[in-house]
Amino acid sequence: MGAAVAGATAMVETREVRIEVNAAFRPRDLPAKKFAPVEFSGFLDVSKPGGGQPPALEQIVLDFDRDGRLDVAGLPTCAPESVAQASVEEARRICKGAIVGSGKIEASVALPSGGLVPTSSLLTLFNGPPLEGKPTVVVHARFTTPATQTYAFTVPIEKRPGEFRYRATADIPPLAGGMGAITKIEVKIGRRYTAGGVKRSYVAARCSDHILRSHGAFTFANGLTIEGVGLEKYCAQR
Repeated sequence: MGAAVAGATAMVETREVRIEVNAAFRPRDLPAKKFAPVEFSGFLDVSKPGGGQPPALEQIVLDFDRDGRLDVAGLPTCAPESVAQASVEEARRICKGAIVGSGKIEASVALPSGGLVPTSSLLTLFNGPPLEGKPTVVVHARFTTPATQTYAFTVPIEKRPGEFRYRATADIPPLAGGMGAITKIEVKIGRRYTAGGVKRSYVAARCSDHILRSHGAFTFANGLTIEGVGLEKYCAQR
């Protein structure tokens, strides 16, 4: 089951889960051939139709348009083990030079009593060490309710042929011993920096056909996979 929309939120609902996804970029006006710096933002909402806790999200696979480009040349890296025990503030201080994005993550945790408790954390994305020659992102968050747990995991980014240039695969660690489920993720990605005397942008894009496309697949702990969740965003050539 899937959905593809232009300039709106993609929504898919099954008996077990309902997801809403949106993405945007700025500026909207881009060169037709030359890549220009952009800032990317994304939103994911996960809920259970009728209420209650949705199944736990285990994996997110995101594909990005060929008119997008990732540049990590000269950008500092942050190893996941260097922030694995750190608070949000500590992680951002330890790996300040490697920050490429930030946002917020929310979840619900099932209690032994049968109730649900909400939990959340600020989210930080760091440029990670290359894995088999490929760029990575290190995702960091620290939940403190109902107990303290730190996320510091690696998301590999694979360059691919075809309509989509990049694929990012996030295998999400269990939360609260498997009793937690992510309900919302908000993130902004973008970083301008100078390396070797050259001005660079972590993410850049062009507008060759007036559309920037993204595609997602979401796998849950109950075995459900929702594929083909696509977004098409209009861009203007300048």
